[in-house]
Amino acid sequence: MGNCWFRGSISVNRVSSNAKPETPKIQSPSERDRSEESKLPSNPKEVEALRRDSSSAAPRNPLVAFSFDDLAAATNNFRPDSLIGGGGFGRVYKGSLPAEPLPVAVKVHDGDNSFQGHREWLAEVIFLGQLSHANLVRLVGYCCEGDHRLLVYEFMPRGSVESHLFSRVMAPLSWGTRMKIALGAARGLAFLHEADKPVIYRDFKTSNILLDEEFNAKLSDFGLAKDGPVGDKSHVSTRIMGTYGYAAPEYIMTGHLTAMSDVYSYGVVLLELLTGRKSLDRSRPPREQTLADWALPLLTHKRKSMAILDPRLAAAGAEMPARAVHKAAMLAYHCLSRNPKARPLMRDIVASLEPLQADGAGGAGA
Repeated sequence: MGNCWFRGSISVNRVSSNAKPETPKIQSPSERDRSEESKLPSNPKEVEALRRDSSSAAPRNPLVAFSFDDLAAATNNFRPDSLIGGGGFGRVYKGSLPAEPLPVAVKVHDGDNSFQGHREWLAEVIFLGQLSHANLVRLVGYCCEGDHRLLVYEFMPRGSVESHLFSRVMAPLSWGTRMKIALGAARGLAFLHEADKPVIYRDFKTSNILLDEEFNAKLSDFGLAKDGPVGDKSHVSTRIMGTYGYAAPEYIMTGHLTAMSDVYSYGVVLLELLTGRKSLDRSRPPREQTLADWALPLLTHKRKSMAILDPRLAAAGAEMPARAVHKAAMLAYHCLSRNPKARPLMRDIVASLEPLQADGAGGAGA
Protein backbone atom coordinates (compact mmCIF):
# COMPACT_ATOMS: atom_id res chain seq x y z
CA MET A 1 0.00 0.00 0.00
CA GLY A 2 2.57 2.49 0.99
CA ASN A 3 0.63 5.35 2.52
CA CYS A 4 3.72 7.34 3.36
CA TRP A 5 3.45 10.65 5.09
CA PHE A 6 5.86 12.74 3.09
CA ARG A 7 5.79 14.67 -0.13
CA GLY A 8 6.32 12.69 -3.30
CA SER A 9 4.70 10.06 -5.47
CA ILE A 10 4.30 6.53 -4.22
CA SER A 11 4.06 3.44 -6.36
CA VAL A 12 1.45 0.84 -5.49
CA ASN A 13 2.55 -2.74 -6.17
CA ARG A 14 0.23 -5.58 -5.21
CA VAL A 15 0.83 -9.22 -5.97
CA SER A 16 -1.80 -11.59 -7.21
CA SER A 17 -1.67 -15.29 -7.85
CA ASN A 18 -1.89 -14.87 -11.62
CA ALA A 19 -0.22 -11.50 -12.19
CA LYS A 20 3.15 -11.12 -13.84
CA PRO A 21 5.75 -9.22 -11.81
CA GLU A 22 5.97 -6.44 -14.36
CA THR A 23 2.21 -5.82 -14.19
CA PRO A 24 1.31 -5.83 -10.50
CA LYS A 25 -2.38 -5.60 -9.78
CA ILE A 26 -4.99 -6.15 -7.12
CA GLN A 27 -7.01 -9.33 -7.26
CA SER A 28 -10.67 -8.83 -7.94
CA PRO A 29 -12.92 -9.57 -4.97
CA SER A 30 -14.13 -13.15 -4.68
CA GLU A 31 -17.82 -14.05 -4.51
CA ARG A 32 -17.37 -14.45 -0.77
CA ASP A 33 -15.96 -10.91 -0.61
CA ARG A 34 -19.00 -9.54 -2.40
CA SER A 35 -21.36 -11.33 -0.04
CA GLU A 36 -19.52 -9.79 2.89
CA GLU A 37 -19.68 -6.25 1.49
CA SER A 38 -23.07 -5.64 3.05
CA LYS A 39 -21.64 -6.50 6.46
CA LEU A 40 -19.21 -3.58 6.49
CA PRO A 41 -20.08 -0.78 8.95
CA SER A 42 -21.74 2.39 7.73
CA ASN A 43 -21.57 4.54 10.88
CA PRO A 44 -19.50 4.92 14.08
CA LYS A 45 -21.96 2.88 16.15
CA GLU A 46 -21.49 -0.11 13.86
CA VAL A 47 -17.72 0.40 13.84
CA GLU A 48 -17.59 0.32 17.63
CA ALA A 49 -19.75 -2.80 17.71
CA LEU A 50 -17.30 -4.53 15.37
CA ARG A 51 -14.40 -3.40 17.53
CA ARG A 52 -16.02 -4.97 20.57
CA ASP A 53 -16.82 -8.19 18.72
CA SER A 54 -13.26 -8.52 17.38
CA SER A 55 -11.69 -8.38 20.84
CA SER A 56 -12.04 -10.79 23.73
CA ALA A 57 -11.95 -7.76 26.03
CA ALA A 58 -12.97 -4.12 25.66
CA PRO A 59 -11.06 -2.27 22.90
CA ARG A 60 -7.70 -1.31 24.35
CA ASN A 61 -7.28 2.04 22.62
CA PRO A 62 -9.96 4.73 22.78
CA LEU A 63 -10.57 6.17 19.31
CA VAL A 64 -12.32 9.41 18.40
CA ALA A 65 -15.13 9.19 15.85
CA PHE A 66 -14.64 12.44 13.92
CA SER A 67 -17.15 14.08 11.63
CA PHE A 68 -16.08 14.81 8.08
CA ASP A 69 -16.40 18.54 8.80
CA ASP A 70 -14.00 18.15 11.77
CA LEU A 71 -11.32 16.72 9.52
CA ALA A 72 -11.97 19.14 6.67
CA ALA A 73 -11.37 21.98 9.15
CA ALA A 74 -8.24 20.23 10.52
CA THR A 75 -6.67 20.09 7.04
CA ASN A 76 -7.78 23.51 5.73
CA ASN A 77 -10.44 21.79 3.65
CA PHE A 78 -7.89 19.30 2.29
CA ARG A 79 -5.96 22.03 0.54
CA PRO A 80 -3.16 20.88 -1.79
CA ASP A 81 -0.52 22.54 0.39
CA SER A 82 -1.62 20.23 3.25
CA LEU A 83 -1.05 17.11 1.16
CA ILE A 84 1.97 15.16 2.44
CA GLY A 85 1.68 11.84 0.63
CA GLY A 86 -0.50 9.16 -0.84
CA GLY A 87 -0.74 5.71 -2.28
CA GLY A 88 -2.69 2.52 -1.88
CA PHE A 89 -6.23 3.53 -1.04
CA GLY A 90 -5.78 7.09 0.14
CA ARG A 91 -4.22 10.52 0.16
CA VAL A 92 -2.63 11.80 3.37
CA TYR A 93 -2.86 15.36 4.68
CA LYS A 94 -1.15 17.08 7.59
CA GLY A 95 -3.59 18.68 9.98
CA SER A 96 -4.18 19.96 13.48
CA LEU A 97 -6.97 19.24 15.95
CA PRO A 98 -8.03 21.29 18.98
CA ALA A 99 -7.72 18.27 21.31
CA GLU A 100 -4.33 17.14 19.96
CA PRO A 101 -1.23 19.14 21.00
CA LEU A 102 0.77 17.78 18.05
CA PRO A 103 0.03 17.66 14.31
CA VAL A 104 -1.86 14.69 12.90
CA ALA A 105 -1.90 12.85 9.59
CA VAL A 106 -5.32 12.41 8.00
CA LYS A 107 -5.70 9.65 5.42
CA VAL A 108 -8.65 10.05 3.06
CA HIS A 109 -10.10 6.94 1.42
CA ASP A 110 -12.71 8.90 -0.51
CA GLY A 111 -10.83 8.53 -3.79
CA ASP A 112 -11.54 4.79 -3.73
CA ASN A 113 -14.90 3.70 -2.35
CA SER A 114 -14.35 0.11 -3.47
CA PHE A 115 -15.06 -2.84 -1.23
CA GLN A 116 -11.35 -3.54 -0.91
CA GLY A 117 -10.63 0.05 0.09
CA HIS A 118 -13.39 -0.03 2.71
CA ARG A 119 -12.16 -3.34 4.06
CA GLU A 120 -8.59 -2.10 4.39
CA TRP A 121 -9.85 1.03 6.16
CA LEU A 122 -11.73 -1.18 8.61
CA ALA A 123 -8.70 -3.44 9.16
CA GLU A 124 -6.67 -0.44 10.27
CA VAL A 125 -9.39 0.65 12.68
CA ILE A 126 -9.65 -2.84 14.17
CA PHE A 127 -5.94 -3.62 14.52
CA LEU A 128 -4.62 -0.20 15.51
CA GLY A 129 -7.65 0.24 17.74
CA GLN A 130 -6.52 -2.75 19.79
CA LEU A 131 -2.74 -2.75 19.53
CA SER A 132 -0.41 -0.30 21.24
CA HIS A 133 3.39 -0.35 21.08
CA ALA A 134 6.25 2.12 20.79
CA ASN A 135 7.02 0.80 17.29
CA LEU A 136 3.49 0.99 15.90
CA VAL A 137 2.03 4.26 14.67
CA ARG A 138 -0.77 5.53 16.93
CA LEU A 139 -4.27 5.76 15.51
CA VAL A 140 -6.07 8.78 16.97
CA GLY A 141 -9.47 8.18 15.40
CA TYR A 142 -11.52 7.74 12.26
CA CYS A 143 -14.44 9.08 10.25
CA CYS A 144 -17.26 6.83 9.03
CA GLU A 145 -19.91 9.15 7.65
CA GLY A 146 -21.86 8.56 4.45
CA ASP A 147 -19.32 7.59 1.78
CA HIS A 148 -16.45 9.16 3.71
CA ARG A 149 -13.80 6.85 5.19
CA LEU A 150 -10.87 8.63 6.87
CA LEU A 151 -8.19 7.71 9.41
CA VAL A 152 -6.35 10.05 11.78
CA TYR A 153 -2.84 9.12 12.98
CA GLU A 154 -0.06 10.71 14.89
CA PHE A 155 2.10 12.72 12.49
CA MET A 156 5.53 11.25 11.74
CA PRO A 157 7.79 14.20 10.85
CA ARG A 158 10.61 12.24 9.17
CA GLY A 159 8.32 10.44 6.72
CA SER A 160 9.09 6.93 5.52
CA VAL A 161 12.29 4.92 5.46
CA GLU A 162 11.78 4.62 1.70
CA SER A 163 11.91 8.40 1.27
CA HIS A 164 15.31 8.54 2.99
CA LEU A 165 16.92 5.43 1.50
CA PHE A 166 16.16 6.24 -2.11
CA SER A 167 16.17 10.02 -2.12
CA ARG A 168 18.58 11.86 -4.40
CA VAL A 169 18.45 15.01 -2.32
CA MET A 170 18.46 13.87 1.33
CA ALA A 171 21.70 13.03 3.08
CA PRO A 172 22.23 9.25 3.34
CA LEU A 173 21.22 7.51 6.54
CA SER A 174 24.24 6.61 8.66
CA TRP A 175 25.05 3.01 9.55
CA GLY A 176 23.97 3.59 13.14
CA THR A 177 20.63 5.05 12.06
CA ARG A 178 20.00 2.14 9.70
CA MET A 179 20.58 -0.36 12.51
CA LYS A 180 18.35 1.68 14.81
CA ILE A 181 15.59 1.53 12.20
CA ALA A 182 16.14 -2.20 11.67
CA LEU A 183 15.81 -2.84 15.40
CA GLY A 184 12.73 -0.66 15.86
CA ALA A 185 10.93 -2.26 12.93
CA ALA A 186 11.89 -5.74 14.19
CA ARG A 187 10.48 -4.92 17.62
CA GLY A 188 7.22 -3.83 16.02
CA LEU A 189 6.88 -7.09 14.09
CA ALA A 190 7.90 -9.16 17.11
CA PHE A 191 5.17 -7.47 19.15
CA LEU A 192 2.57 -8.35 16.50
CA HIS A 193 3.69 -11.97 16.29
CA GLU A 194 3.78 -12.40 20.09
CA ALA A 195 0.46 -10.64 20.81
CA ASP A 196 -2.31 -12.46 22.69
CA LYS A 197 -4.02 -12.74 19.31
CA PRO A 198 -1.03 -12.97 16.91
CA VAL A 199 -1.13 -10.66 13.92
CA ILE A 200 0.58 -11.15 10.55
CA TYR A 201 1.43 -7.78 9.04
CA ARG A 202 1.58 -9.00 5.41
CA ASP A 203 2.81 -5.75 3.82
CA PHE A 204 6.15 -5.06 5.50
CA LYS A 205 8.23 -2.70 3.34
CA THR A 206 10.23 0.51 3.62
CA SER A 207 7.31 2.74 2.58
CA ASN A 208 5.27 1.42 5.52
CA ILE A 209 7.96 2.15 8.13
CA LEU A 210 7.62 5.72 9.34
CA LEU A 211 10.12 7.75 11.36
CA ASP A 212 9.67 10.22 14.17
CA GLU A 213 11.96 13.17 14.86
CA GLU A 214 14.59 10.89 16.47
CA PHE A 215 14.45 8.28 13.67
CA ASN A 216 12.50 5.82 15.80
CA ALA A 217 10.74 3.41 13.46
CA LYS A 218 6.99 2.76 13.61
CA LEU A 219 4.95 0.39 11.47
CA SER A 220 2.02 1.99 9.67
CA ASP A 221 -0.69 0.93 7.25
CA PHE A 222 -2.39 -2.19 8.63
CA GLY A 223 -4.84 -2.53 5.76
CA LEU A 224 -3.56 -5.97 4.74
CA ALA A 225 -2.88 -7.30 8.26
CA LYS A 226 -4.47 -10.63 9.18
CA ASP A 227 -5.08 -12.51 12.39
CA GLY A 228 -2.51 -15.29 12.69
CA PRO A 229 -3.33 -19.01 12.84
CA VAL A 230 -4.73 -20.33 16.12
CA GLY A 231 -4.85 -23.72 17.76
CA ASP A 232 -3.30 -26.49 15.69
CA LYS A 233 -3.46 -24.51 12.44
CA SER A 234 -0.08 -23.87 10.81
CA HIS A 235 -1.13 -21.07 8.47
CA VAL A 236 -3.89 -18.77 7.30
CA SER A 237 -5.22 -19.33 3.78
CA THR A 238 -5.86 -16.02 2.07
CA ARG A 239 -5.95 -14.26 -1.27
CA ILE A 240 -2.44 -13.32 -2.25
CA MET A 241 -1.85 -9.62 -1.68
CA GLY A 242 1.23 -7.62 -0.89
CA THR A 243 4.10 -6.08 -2.83
CA TYR A 244 6.37 -7.67 -5.41
CA GLY A 245 9.94 -7.97 -4.22
CA TYR A 246 8.87 -8.25 -0.57
CA ALA A 247 6.34 -11.09 -0.54
CA ALA A 248 7.63 -14.52 0.53
CA PRO A 249 7.88 -17.00 -2.37
CA GLU A 250 5.88 -19.74 -0.63
CA TYR A 251 3.07 -17.26 0.08
CA ILE A 252 2.92 -16.21 -3.57
CA MET A 253 2.80 -19.86 -4.66
CA THR A 254 0.27 -21.21 -2.16
CA GLY A 255 -1.56 -18.34 -0.46
CA HIS A 256 -0.52 -19.85 2.89
CA LEU A 257 0.28 -16.97 5.22
CA THR A 258 2.41 -17.39 8.37
CA ALA A 259 4.57 -15.22 10.60
CA MET A 260 7.50 -16.49 8.53
CA SER A 261 6.04 -14.57 5.57
CA ASP A 262 6.70 -11.37 7.53
CA VAL A 263 10.20 -12.58 8.40
CA TYR A 264 11.03 -12.97 4.71
CA SER A 265 9.78 -9.43 4.02
CA TYR A 266 11.87 -8.21 6.93
CA GLY A 267 14.95 -9.80 5.33
CA VAL A 268 14.29 -7.85 2.13
CA VAL A 269 13.98 -4.57 4.05
CA LEU A 270 17.20 -5.34 5.91
CA LEU A 271 18.87 -5.85 2.53
CA GLU A 272 17.58 -2.48 1.37
CA LEU A 273 19.06 -0.86 4.48
CA LEU A 274 22.39 -2.58 3.83
CA THR A 275 22.67 -1.98 0.10
CA GLY A 276 20.63 1.16 -0.55
CA ARG A 277 18.97 -0.73 -3.41
CA LYS A 278 15.25 -1.16 -4.01
CA SER A 279 13.64 -4.57 -3.56
CA LEU A 280 12.65 -4.51 -7.22
CA ASP A 281 14.40 -2.25 -9.72
CA ARG A 282 13.68 -2.71 -13.42
CA SER A 283 16.36 -0.19 -14.37
CA ARG A 284 19.15 -2.55 -13.31
CA PRO A 285 20.62 -5.45 -15.34
CA PRO A 286 18.29 -8.49 -15.40
CA ARG A 287 20.20 -10.50 -12.78
CA GLU A 288 20.20 -7.57 -10.36
CA GLN A 289 16.58 -6.46 -10.67
CA THR A 290 15.25 -8.55 -7.76
CA LEU A 291 17.35 -7.58 -4.76
CA ALA A 292 16.89 -10.80 -2.77
CA ASP A 293 17.89 -13.04 -5.69
CA TRP A 294 20.94 -10.94 -6.50
CA ALA A 295 22.25 -10.46 -2.98
CA LEU A 296 21.53 -13.82 -1.38
CA PRO A 297 24.65 -15.66 -2.70
CA LEU A 298 26.88 -12.78 -1.55
CA LEU A 299 25.71 -12.43 2.03
CA THR A 300 27.66 -15.30 3.59
CA HIS A 301 31.05 -13.96 2.40
CA LYS A 302 32.58 -11.21 4.54
CA ARG A 303 34.30 -9.41 1.68
CA LYS A 304 31.36 -9.70 -0.67
CA SER A 305 28.90 -8.49 1.95
CA MET A 306 31.09 -5.44 2.49
CA ALA A 307 31.28 -4.90 -1.27
CA ILE A 308 27.50 -4.68 -1.70
CA LEU A 309 27.04 -2.06 1.02
CA ASP A 310 25.36 1.19 0.02
CA PRO A 311 28.21 3.16 -1.63
CA ARG A 312 26.83 6.36 -0.08
CA LEU A 313 27.95 5.10 3.33
CA ALA A 314 31.59 5.03 2.23
CA ALA A 315 31.16 8.33 0.40
CA ALA A 316 30.05 9.90 3.67
CA GLY A 317 33.49 9.13 5.09
CA ALA A 318 32.36 6.78 7.85
CA GLU A 319 34.40 3.68 8.58
CA MET A 320 32.12 0.67 8.36
CA PRO A 321 32.18 -1.82 11.27
CA ALA A 322 32.98 -5.03 9.36
CA ARG A 323 31.87 -7.31 12.18
CA ALA A 324 28.47 -5.66 12.48
CA VAL A 325 28.00 -5.56 8.71
CA HIS A 326 28.70 -9.29 8.43
CA LYS A 327 26.31 -10.11 11.28
CA ALA A 328 23.55 -8.03 9.70
CA ALA A 329 24.21 -9.65 6.32
CA MET A 330 24.00 -13.13 7.85
CA LEU A 331 20.77 -12.18 9.59
CA ALA A 332 19.28 -11.11 6.25
CA TYR A 333 20.51 -14.39 4.72
CA HIS A 334 18.65 -16.48 7.30
CA CYS A 335 15.48 -14.37 6.99
CA LEU A 336 15.47 -15.01 3.23
CA SER A 337 15.77 -18.79 3.49
CA ARG A 338 13.62 -20.58 0.93
CA ASN A 339 12.57 -22.91 3.75
CA PRO A 340 10.15 -20.92 5.95
CA LYS A 341 10.81 -23.19 8.94
CA ALA A 342 14.52 -22.29 8.79
CA ARG A 343 13.87 -18.57 9.20
CA PRO A 344 14.41 -17.04 12.64
CA LEU A 345 11.58 -15.80 14.85
CA MET A 346 11.22 -12.03 15.07
CA ARG A 347 12.11 -12.08 18.78
CA ASP A 348 15.40 -13.80 17.87
CA ILE A 349 16.04 -11.16 15.20
CA VAL A 350 15.56 -8.48 17.85
CA ALA A 351 18.07 -10.26 20.10
CA SER A 352 20.58 -10.41 17.24
CA LEU A 353 20.23 -6.73 16.38
CA GLU A 354 20.49 -5.33 19.90
CA PRO A 355 24.28 -5.86 20.20
CA LEU A 356 24.81 -4.18 16.82
CA GLN A 357 23.47 -0.88 18.11
CA ALA A 358 26.84 -0.14 19.72
CA ASP A 359 28.81 -0.90 16.55
CA GLY A 360 29.39 2.21 14.48
CA ALA A 361 26.29 3.90 15.85
CA GLY A 362 27.08 7.29 14.40
CA GLY A 363 24.59 10.14 14.29
CA ALA A 364 21.63 10.05 11.98
CA GLY A 365 22.64 11.24 8.57
CA ALA A 366 19.43 12.59 7.23
